[in-house]
Amino acid sequence: MGYSTLDTHHSVLDTLNSILGTHHSVLLKFFTAMTFNQKISKHDNSMNIENAQVQMRKGILEFCIMHIISRGEVYASDMLDELTSAKIMVVEGTLYPLLTRLKNSGLLDYKWVESSSGPPRKYYILTDMGKQFLDEMQQTWVELSDSVNTIVLKTQDLGAKNEQQPTK
Repeated sequence: MGYSTLDTHHSVLDTLNSILGTHHSVLLKFFTAMTFNQKISKHDNSMNIENAQVQMRKGILEFCIMHIISRGEVYASDMLDELTSAKIMVVEGTLYPLLTRLKNSGLLDYKWVESSSGPPRKYYILTDMGKQFLDEMQQTWVELSDSVNTIVLKTQDLGAKNEQQPTK
């Protein structure tokens, strides 16, 4: 794993930590799995770091959104604000289709609430099935994070040992 990829992992961990608190290790596992499972064209011999970073973020977006909604009723623009403040850049064109897919899967529901400053607002909530799904994702994330952290730390330890050895 190159230096810039490790920096990306740490940067994303810091961002995710602001959303999920102590559960950031779970997210590391998930986005790493998503990144390394992406297929690279046979004609492309190099990996584009920007594409890898986008894939990492996409892989964890659903997990982050479900965590945000798990705290209680949430308006979509509030989700966008939280994700943006946590440096996970998402636009409405990405968020709304994802929310629709989660709703159609039975993981989310919504209710309309009248607004004094305009039209009614749609507030999202997790269904019981969504809560169970998030719990299972959380468990998977923890297991995957531990595995990835084991590998990354071993690589870092070996790199530090190699730097301390004199060259011949």
